[in-house]
Amino acid sequence: MDQTLTDLLSLLGLEKIEHNIYRGESHDIGTPQVFGGQVLGQALSAASKTVTERIVHSLHAYFLRRGDINAPIIYQVDHARDGRSFSNRRIVAIQHGRQIFNMTASFQIPEDGLEHQSAMPEVPGPDGLMDIVDLRPAELEKWPERLRRFLETPRPFHMRPVRGDDAGSGSLEPVQYVWMKAIDSLPDEPDLHQVMLAYISDLQLLGTATLPHGDRNFMRENLQMASLDHAMWFHKPSRVDEWLLFAYDSPRAAGARGLARGLIFDQSGVLVASTAQEGLIRLR
Repeated sequence: MDQTLTDLLSLLGLEKIEHNIYRGESHDIGTPQVFGGQVLGQALSAASKTVTERIVHSLHAYFLRRGDINAPIIYQVDHARDGRSFSNRRIVAIQHGRQIFNMTASFQIPEDGLEHQSAMPEVPGPDGLMDIVDLRPAELEKWPERLRRFLETPRPFHMRPVRGDDAGSGSLEPVQYVWMKAIDSLPDEPDLHQVMLAYISDLQLLGTATLPHGDRNFMRENLQMASLDHAMWFHKPSRVDEWLLFAYDSPRAAGARGLARGLIFDQSGVLVASTAQEGLIRLR
């Protein structure tokens, strides 16, 4: 397995240090603070370790403080409820004695029921699209230093935007489509794939809310962005080592905040998950 992917599996695996208490480390992915998707994935991993024969169907989280990449994160799991069909867990992430994140996750015994779904957008498939790490040097120079560092850091996922590198070309519709998958095969563990999906669900989501604002988009140095909350619903089992289409849109930005939503489809057109996030978007 590719080393960057092996490192991510270790990162999300966590160390059990006491009953319902886990410790996680952080990886620098080129961002100035702990990547929000990492905390989401680790918190879901901690909660999943306390549940048997049930799979996560939703999570709702709040980012309270910036995470320190150089310090471990402690995850405390509270068993809020274990019913006949559903289990609920509350997870608190702590660094330097203070909460930096909290999340509630709900798990369900698998069962059948009524089904319908939104149609998958008609967009080109991943084959032939350029990965964001394959930008030519001349194009990369147009990006701010903080984004170049993010792009140049080795990562365990392929990311192929359907619309190319046109984020700096003026005001755009607040919609984008990105194909993603792990760069190598992963073990056949459903919980692992759900945790990994939570990890990548935070990639590029909030940036959708900046697209209509031309020279104030996410490429500009004078824009402060940070995740405030994150919600996710898991509809069907999926594999993150197979291509998934992330269809993002942003219905509103106001009050120095932006709302972004995402529908996640597998290549056969099945809607496997949905997500939503509100984030800080502040002009410095």
